[in-house]
Amino acid sequence: MKAELIFKYFTTLNEEQKERFIQLEALYQDWNQKINVVSRKDIDELYLRHVLHSMGIAKIQAFNEGSEILDVGTGGGFPGIPLAILFPNVNFTLVDAIGKKIKVVNEVIEGLGLDNVQALHSRVEDIPGQFDFIVSRAVAAMPTFVHWTKGKIKKDSAHQRKNGILYLKGGDLTEELQGYETVQVFDLSEYFEEEFFDTKKVVYLPQKYKG
Repeated sequence: MKAELIFKYFTTLNEEQKERFIQLEALYQDWNQKINVVSRKDIDELYLRHVLHSMGIAKIQAFNEGSEILDVGTGGGFPGIPLAILFPNVNFTLVDAIGKKIKVVNEVIEGLGLDNVQALHSRVEDIPGQFDFIVSRAVAAMPTFVHWTKGKIKKDSAHQRKNGILYLKGGDLTEELQGYETVQVFDLSEYFEEEFFDTKKVVYLPQKYKG
């Protein structure tokens, strides 16, 4: 399953964006042989399990030009790198506590020629500044994640939706989210027809939540 899967759901990409999505596979396959950041099984389904999954966030929230987005626990660069290709006028900061993962992320960023992304080997608590949205892929239970990212979200919203967390999660989230009255959960199966997305969700938690 190749980059055409992305083009099926994102039909307004320009040629440069398409070319970057196509390049992703070779870059990840090359670097994954040197430093394993994506499981062997997943590298064969990179576009489905990593790239398109990451872009599910964009189906829920488009980012305005000049926005600042923080990707926490980015691993091999997801969801940050696919979103950075999709939103070239938005600034992305990708953070991971594991140095070898950030090395791969930096190599992929350089290979793609992306100038709207920086990748940092750090804990999120040590990152300076504030952001419009924080994105992530299931690195911890929501209460833990909220604790990690406390104080990192800008108070003033530049989007119609209030600033907050956009979190890719799967399965039954009832217990995990029961403390958050203002949380919203979006099923990715409403946007993507592949079976992989049947249990996948985007969880949106506005900055000012009741809990």
